[in-house]
Amino acid sequence: MQLLNKKVEEAGSGSKVQKLVSLLKKSKAMERQGTEFQSHCNLSRFRLQSDKLEEDLMNGNGDTDPCGYLDCSISDLSNKLKFAKKELSIKLRELVSWKRQLDEFPIEAELVQYERRLSELNIHMQDRLRQTRKYYDTYNALFEIKDLMLKEISLLNSVDSQFGDAIGNPAGRTKFIESMDAILKGIRQKFEKVLLGLQLEQKTLDVLRERYSAATMNQRQCVILLKDFQIASTSN
Repeated sequence: MQLLNKKVEEAGSGSKVQKLVSLLKKSKAMERQGTEFQSHCNLSRFRLQSDKLEEDLMNGNGDTDPCGYLDCSISDLSNKLKFAKKELSIKLRELVSWKRQLDEFPIEAELVQYERRLSELNIHMQDRLRQTRKYYDTYNALFEIKDLMLKEISLLNSVDSQFGDAIGNPAGRTKFIESMDAILKGIRQKFEKVLLGLQLEQKTLDVLRERYSAATMNQRQCVILLKDFQIASTSN
């Protein structure tokens, strides 16, 4: 029970759980007191009635008018019974009030159902999120491939148009080689940019994996805490 209280306090729900456990104990105590009080009232009524009649008959108080005396005794006992019923009614109203407060808290079956439903919604949302990211990644990759292909086509057309003039004279060849060097430099810069983006994505992936591991650990702790709470509720 101490371990359960520690886990509940770490989860930040200590006050709510303590209030729920306190209400459960009070409800059970009130039910037990109501039953015991009703039994005690009935037993006391019969004992008082029997003792009073026996005492009065032994003292001769009811010899002159037994019927009237019995009516008086019954009336007196009826008043006492009404008073006892009134006290019992007060106890029952208090019990109903406690039960209404307990109804505001979800029962064990509802907690299990909420947990199952939230788990299903979480799985569904994660699946939709993965699909959406997959579609966006595919679109971005295709768009980038299209952009690169258009640039390659433009580059090939430029090389083809300059190749004939470059072969004819040394100055043209030199200019053509310089142009090819510039193109190669641009390709290397593009490659470095893509490599840098890949490294950033890898770092993001590592961070997401760490968050996923932490979330998985928290989920396991919640499951253990819920099981301990169910066991404690059943034992109480």
